[in-house]
Amino acid sequence: MTKNTDVNSYIENAPEEQKEILLQLRRLIEKSLPSVTEHFKWSQPVYETEKGFCYLKSTKKHVNLGFMNAEKIDDPENILEGTGKSMRHIKIKKLDDIKEQVFMEMLKQAGTF
Repeated sequence: MTKNTDVNSYIENAPEEQKEILLQLRRLIEKSLPSVTEHFKWSQPVYETEKGFCYLKSTKKHVNLGFMNAEKIDDPENILEGTGKSMRHIKIKKLDDIKEQVFMEMLKQAGTF
């Protein structure tokens, strides 16, 4: 994956406690789907295979790992939040909240729709 310079800036300018979470999620996205492309749309990092499937959003208290076709993703641990028709997210407040294997499986599913 080619790193997008706007995404690099987004991560660099995120609150200090969010930077490492954003970097780790970025690595997981790339590890899950090596052919993914990274874009900066709607003021946030967006990841695409054939079309957009996930995004990252830094807030004051957490990072959202968002999915654009969440209704099609298996969520065995019931960690997806949100009320949108197809968009859901996972709130990550600290590095330990990242469930690598669970997130990677969800990312792989999302990237194939």
